[in-house]
Amino acid sequence: MKSSKSVLEVTVEKIFLLSALISVISVIFITVFIFQEGLPLFAKVNPLKFLFSSNWAPTAEPPQYGILSFIMGSVWVTAGALLLSVPIGLAVGIFMAEMAEGRFADILRLVVGLLAGIPSVIYGLFGYIAISPLIRTLFKSPTGLGILTASIVLAIMTLPTIINITEVSLRAVPQELVEGSLALGATHWMTIYRVMVPSARSGILAGIVLGMGRAIGETMAVLMVAGNAVTMPKGPLSLTRTLTMNIATDMKYAADDHAVSLFTTGIVLFVFILGINMLVQYLMKKAVKEDV
Repeated sequence: MKSSKSVLEVTVEKIFLLSALISVISVIFITVFIFQEGLPLFAKVNPLKFLFSSNWAPTAEPPQYGILSFIMGSVWVTAGALLLSVPIGLAVGIFMAEMAEGRFADILRLVVGLLAGIPSVIYGLFGYIAISPLIRTLFKSPTGLGILTASIVLAIMTLPTIINITEVSLRAVPQELVEGSLALGATHWMTIYRVMVPSARSGILAGIVLGMGRAIGETMAVLMVAGNAVTMPKGPLSLTRTLTMNIATDMKYAADDHAVSLFTTGIVLFVFILGINMLVQYLMKKAVKEDV
């Protein structure tokens, strides 16, 4: 009996190890592939010109490969999304962790879970049909498409990440801290914003950074509502094209150096996402150290 159990445990351990190795190998293959396909462009185009020029004309003669406008488009759209989603996400997360009770809390969690599961193309349709006409009417925008509409759509998409991690982080705050604050005469609200939120700040920041990663990497929904214009964005109502939009749009007809430049754009996006993930890891480790 003991021998069969040991064999079972070893088998399960090997399966888990194999799964972990598949994950690691997949990441390595994707990384090598992207860099192998994209780096050759720098033999023909100056990396600084690629990153800091906004002149994108890959089919012109001579071709121009500058992605600064796409980088700025990604920054504008992501910053706008976080500006809208962080206050709402934090408020809902605090409400779910400390105030919502009973059936209403269950319904709220169900709704947040559904938000996380809706396909991005549905968000894009919603933005195109419902939000862009509203922006066109309120701000006299010619089409209603652009950075503001894309930011609103992305804000809705990032809300579940921020809400869930905020709730989990607040629930992980040691009960002794909460009870000590209440015992000293602090009100429930004072305990939340003076004790619980500061104690959970690393986890909350990690949720915000993960939401940032979701926003900067989104393609389909943004492609439907941002306007897809190759111009340097000048304000919230500007049409724009992000890094992901540029890859998705041009990949259909790109060839030769043009196709290589899209993989190079992917490298830039990859570095952005890698930096965000490293920041999340740092914040999570910091949270663990603070809890010890």
